[in-house]
Amino acid sequence: MSIKFLPDIEDLVEGLGVTGIAAIVLLPLFAPAIARVARPITKAAIKRAILFYENNKGAIAEINDAWEDILTEARTELAEQPMKSAKPIE
Repeated sequence: MSIKFLPDIEDLVEGLGVTGIAAIVLLPLFAPAIARVARPITKAAIKRAILFYENNKGAIAEINDAWEDILTEARTELAEQPMKSAKPIE
C-alpha cells in the first residue's frame, strides 16, 4: 500500500468540474480587482459596527449588569441547595 500525497488528477477534475478549475486558474487575474471592491465594503461594515456599539453602549451595559445579576442569583441558589450524594447505579 502506498501513501498518496496528492489526489489523482481524475478525482480532482471530477470533484471540481470545469467551473472550479477555471476559477482556480483565473483567480490570480481577478484577485486585485476583488480586493479593490472588497476593501471599501469591509471598511464600511466595520465603521457601522463601531457606530452601532457606540450608540448602544448604555443598553449593552444594562444587559451585562442584568446578566451578572442572574448569574449571581443562580450561583447563590446552587450554593444553598444541599449536595446530593452520588449513588452507584446497579
